[in-house]
Amino acid sequence: MRVPRATYRVQVSGGFRFEDVKGLAPYLARLGVSDLYSSPYTKARPGSTHGYDVVDHNELNPEIGTPGEYEEMVRALHEGGMGQVLDIVPNHVGVGSENERWTDVLEHGPASENASFFDIDWYPINRPELRGKVLLPVLGDHYRATLENGELVLRFDRDEGSFSVFFYDHRFPVDPKTYPEILESLPLPEGEAETMELESLATAFGNLPGRDETGEERVGERMRDSAVNEARLARLCGSSSEVLGAVERRVEGLNGNVGEPESFEGLHRLLEEQAYRLAYWRVASDEINYRRFFAINDLAGIRQEDQPVFEATHELVLGLLRDGKINGLRIDHPDGLYDPAGYFEDLQDAASEALRKGEGEPPAYVVVEKILAAHERLPEDWPVSGTVGYEFMNLLNGLFVDASGEEGIDRAYRRFTGRATTFEDLLYASKKIAMRDELASELNVLSRRLLRIAEGFAGRRQYDFTLHVVRDTITEVVARFPIYRTYVRPGHVSEADRRYIDWAVGSAKKRTTAPDTSSYDFLHEVLLLEEEGPAEYRRAVEAFVGKFQQYTGPVMAKGMEDTSLYIHNRLPSLNEVGGEPERFGVSVAAFHIENAERARRWPGAMLSTSTHDTKRGEDVRARINVLSEMPSLWRENLLRWGRANRTRRRVVEDHPAPSRNDEYLLYATLLGAWPLEGLDGLDEEGLEDFRGRIRAYMEKAIKEAGTHTSWTNANEEYEGAISHFVDALLTPSENDLFLQEFLPFARGVARLGALNSLSQTLLKLTVPGVPDVYQGNELWDFSLVDPDNRRPVDYGMRKKLLDGLEGMDPAGLADGVTSMLEEGEWQDGRPKLYLTWRALGLRRERPALFSEGEYVPLGVSGEGADHLVAFARVLGDEAAVVVAPRLVASLADDSGALRLRPESLASISVELPAGLAGTGLTDVLTGELVAVEEREGASTVRADELLRGFPVALLASR
Repeated sequence: MRVPRATYRVQVSGGFRFEDVKGLAPYLARLGVSDLYSSPYTKARPGSTHGYDVVDHNELNPEIGTPGEYEEMVRALHEGGMGQVLDIVPNHVGVGSENERWTDVLEHGPASENASFFDIDWYPINRPELRGKVLLPVLGDHYRATLENGELVLRFDRDEGSFSVFFYDHRFPVDPKTYPEILESLPLPEGEAETMELESLATAFGNLPGRDETGEERVGERMRDSAVNEARLARLCGSSSEVLGAVERRVEGLNGNVGEPESFEGLHRLLEEQAYRLAYWRVASDEINYRRFFAINDLAGIRQEDQPVFEATHELVLGLLRDGKINGLRIDHPDGLYDPAGYFEDLQDAASEALRKGEGEPPAYVVVEKILAAHERLPEDWPVSGTVGYEFMNLLNGLFVDASGEEGIDRAYRRFTGRATTFEDLLYASKKIAMRDELASELNVLSRRLLRIAEGFAGRRQYDFTLHVVRDTITEVVARFPIYRTYVRPGHVSEADRRYIDWAVGSAKKRTTAPDTSSYDFLHEVLLLEEEGPAEYRRAVEAFVGKFQQYTGPVMAKGMEDTSLYIHNRLPSLNEVGGEPERFGVSVAAFHIENAERARRWPGAMLSTSTHDTKRGEDVRARINVLSEMPSLWRENLLRWGRANRTRRRVVEDHPAPSRNDEYLLYATLLGAWPLEGLDGLDEEGLEDFRGRIRAYMEKAIKEAGTHTSWTNANEEYEGAISHFVDALLTPSENDLFLQEFLPFARGVARLGALNSLSQTLLKLTVPGVPDVYQGNELWDFSLVDPDNRRPVDYGMRKKLLDGLEGMDPAGLADGVTSMLEEGEWQDGRPKLYLTWRALGLRRERPALFSEGEYVPLGVSGEGADHLVAFARVLGDEAAVVVAPRLVASLADDSGALRLRPESLASISVELPAGLAGTGLTDVLTGELVAVEEREGASTVRADELLRGFPVALLASR
């Protein structure tokens, strides 16, 4: 297996194409990364900025480039000695007229050759009117109002010989078997050849196999004859203007006249005969009958557990692996799959075959976008190299949160906002709201499935539960679920999954007010596959468990990531994907334990600090973390700013706008994201750009929170008040007390945040795992949640800065490093770029040391020892020693430079591994030889000497 040494993530799109990546390749090679790590670039919906709405897994996205341009990009990477890790999307596809498989399903229903491709409940128990149909909640108003307003328009494609109904840009094909509704009784002369041909065609269309005839032979007949008959109709209309005119007049008549409701009855009858039901978009949460990606209606789940679906969606990617154009895969949203373990096994088997691996040889490098709770471990039977690194990101971030400041931050948050709700209670409530408002349809399906299981089969009655009881039981258990999902399957119930199910059911049962709790015991047995019965019964139980496991993940994501993390704002840097905001700080010992565990179990796991999905960039978090070291000062500033800005608030529905909670989040966001070039004040152009970014962020944040407005029920008055408040804060005036007080505080926080950033960067680049740099983050980057973190990156500036670093005189390296740390110099990002370049260079020079080397925590002694993180990577007689400061508010000097006060480090020593006694160590960052002292038989280095030239140290044995 080729495990990357270090990756660099890029977001490709129509604005950053294959040819742009080709031009970037030499820079990435110079920076020291081994692999490009790309967002999806298979064909997506037109205009996609992210690629996760793929419509064809086996075609490159033409908006990103041609096949020839792709080949040139691959060649440029290979010339730089680099491989490529590709992000792929197996769980879902974008649905619309661009997706030919989806369109085919809408045209032919269950008789489509692609019907089994999608996860559609064709025969919902509770909705007989949807039997054989898929609900499409796309209309902007109720169906009848939309119809009679003339927004549904039937059109005839004379070249294809086909009919479709359009709702603006949405196209819905008409089932060819229903064409006689349109073609029969057209006003044409009797006995004419064209008329008889048309009558013959109408009969032929009417004789097509029905949509309920799903046998292979009848499906093949329907597909073949539909195409033949449509081609005949196209030829007939092309040769006879009279027939064409009659067809078009018929279509025009069916489209009705606005103001005459009865004129739309013909079109209504035609739509009633289709394999879909058009509906108001607001009914999706209750009635939709296809599995979605979370609650996004135009992303439909696909059935990778079906081998033909797997094979149909992996042809391109396996070919790219076989040809060496990609070297690894990142699997998006594996928790959405019915059987993730089975999928990974299929993927590795297929990859081994494509790569012609022999038996027992390692398969492809695969990492998974799995979000783990702090107490959760990745299933060790998954044939993957690890996760994409959210758990590492939160572990690392916690190092820079001062646990002793928790009480003070709590007090500041409560004092300013008045909020006292625990995060546990907030998450529980948010998950229930998600089930009620956005994921109710899936809950309804699960409830009816479980009720059917409870009632038994063949008249054998087991339990007397009602649908209401069953639904409430599932709701409470899912709301209490401690992780995203379990992975129970026949013959495999891990001890970990058993513990999670025990906890969720037990917690829900303990808190319920229901007089009869036996429904919880029943669900517990079902989820652990302990229910006995005949084969059909067991299959129903297994199917329920599979669907239940696919449901808990979206509920957790909606409740946690999309809601609670935008409400519980006490220290927003903790509110991250995979994070646990109630976990305030991580000890150095805990950090070492987790790194050693990763080295043993998942040495190829990815290490991330920023991704396209993070709520805020790594440097924003690094700044906000500083507040945990100065909670009293934070509280005082909050109260002062709140008073200074009170006249800028508005009143909406008898409440202040922004709310105190939203205002709190805004101040923390301004501190985290304020541009470095504007810490003494931004010019008008810079202010306008920053105002726009903050307005967009706050609009998204308040809509995600759903407290005062939301995506589905917008409160425009409240949103307007937020926008007004942002503009007022960020428009300087002579009497503006806020900015006069804010900017000096922001300057201090920014400098401390930069020191945090250097430490977390070095740690990410040297601990066990595969470090990833998110696009542009080799410099300071103060991006917020998407789409802010997908803005264009100025690579011209980065290349120029790297040119300067490469041109530094090796003999005067220490002086050059010192100069870039001075006030007015470090703000351009060179210290972070320099650190990244030098650390990646060492990884490139000594790859085995970092991929195989032992992780050795180092002892730190003296007053303030807890402020340093120190470890070594050791392999034979090779070693690298890493020392990084944390909680630096009390260590930093007051000059404005990125330096630590030597006196704050004077009593701290770092003990080196015994094997390094007498070994020369060179600081990779300054080029200086490090003085090693011998004390009582131990080799130590003094922290003040070690960190004199640069705020972090990376030592390498000679």
